[in-house]
Amino acid sequence: MSTSCNNISPADFKIDTGNEMLVEFVKMHGLGNDFIVIDDRGDSLPGIAQKAARLCHRRLGIGADQLLLLKSSRKADFRMQIFNADGSQVQMCGNGIRCLARYIKEQGLSDKNTLSIETLAGIIKPRLIGELVQVDMGSPVLDGERIPVAASGMVIRRSLSTGDRNFQVTCVSMGNPHGVIFVEDVDGFAVDKYGALLEKHPFFPQRANIEFIEVLDSGTLKMRVWERGAGETPACGTGACAALVAAVLNRKSKRRVTVKLPGGELDIHWQEEDNHVYMCGPAVTVFHGRIKF
Repeated sequence: MSTSCNNISPADFKIDTGNEMLVEFVKMHGLGNDFIVIDDRGDSLPGIAQKAARLCHRRLGIGADQLLLLKSSRKADFRMQIFNADGSQVQMCGNGIRCLARYIKEQGLSDKNTLSIETLAGIIKPRLIGELVQVDMGSPVLDGERIPVAASGMVIRRSLSTGDRNFQVTCVSMGNPHGVIFVEDVDGFAVDKYGALLEKHPFFPQRANIEFIEVLDSGTLKMRVWERGAGETPACGTGACAALVAAVLNRKSKRRVTVKLPGGELDIHWQEEDNHVYMCGPAVTVFHGRIKF
């Protein structure tokens, strides 16, 4: 059962000093979408996943949108576990995997420029290019039952009603479910109100990330995002990829665009040759620290 950050009290965050240990972490961000990164390849931190909400709490913990755990893998170079600020586990995070790739490089854990990282969405391959990280996000999933949503086949401009509004939603999975909505003025749109309602709409059985997109021109999209389990965030890598796919399906953009987010810009390319979506953007280390666990 998920734990809401809003229900955590200072007393709940106290550590048993009789059995405490210090856990090293790195705080990172990708366009303002921030993460706590912890190396748990030795599985030496029992119960840390259950404490994700405590660690991500912005007043009583370190503060982050998500907790990323670096794990060992039998299928790839490494494995990534991702936990939202509400404690729920998710399959994939585009900004997160860029940060994890940068973390691996900075910690000297691999000398490869292209890594293979196992996730719940499959094996993802980030490539370090100078200060940027390009990620092969694979092919978008467009079949409703696999996204999943409560419909079969492609879901383009599907009418969904919630609150006092009706929306035309295009659905895509980039390893996690997305509902993309095109709006005229994204800066003035009530993302907090409608994002929260749509995330938990019955049409999305596993909840969904909701992207609100303003098309500036055929090569530029402006986006705000409501992430399931985290609320509105400054950026979402998988969301930016889903936004491009939805824009192409709705004949609103080229197959390569700049996606402008509150936290910065991402270069997104849905390549025709292999049907893969490629995302390129920054990954930044903010600080290193230790926390009692």
